Amino acid sequence: MEYSTLTRQRAECALRCSPFTLKLFAAMQEAGVPILQIAGVAGVEQGYTVKPTPELVAESHLEWLIQVGLLRREVDGQGITDSFRLTPLGRQLIKSWVLAPHAQPAPTPYSRTLNFARRWLRLPV
Repeated sequence: MEYSTLTRQRAECALRCSPFTLKLFAAMQEAGVPILQIAGVAGVEQGYTVKPTPELVAESHLEWLIQVGLLRREVDGQGITDSFRLTPLGRQLIKSWVLAPHAQPAPTPYSRTLNFARRWLRLPV
C-alpha cells in the first residue's frame, strides 16, 4: 500500500519522538503487546522503554501513534483489548528502520516541536 509523503513524514516524526524503542515495535510486528508490558518497570525490563513510563503516559503516547496511523488496538471476540499492534504503515516504517537502524536520526528540537504542534494543537502541518 502506498502512503502520501506527508503521511509517512508525520508518522516517522511521531515514531522518532516517541519514548519507545525499536524493540517494542519489532515485537508488535509479531503479536499484540499489552500496555502492562510497556509501562512502568516492566517496559524497561523488556527493553521497550529506556526509563519507566507511567501507564497513563504510555497509553497517551500509544494513542498518538494510533492517530498517526502506526498502531492499532488488538481486538478479540469480546471487543477491544489492552494490546497494541502495528498497522501496514507501521510495518513499512519499522521494516525500513530494522534494515538500516543507524539511518534514522534522533529527534531534533525542530522535529519535537513539530510533533508537539501536530499532537497537542492538532495542526495539519
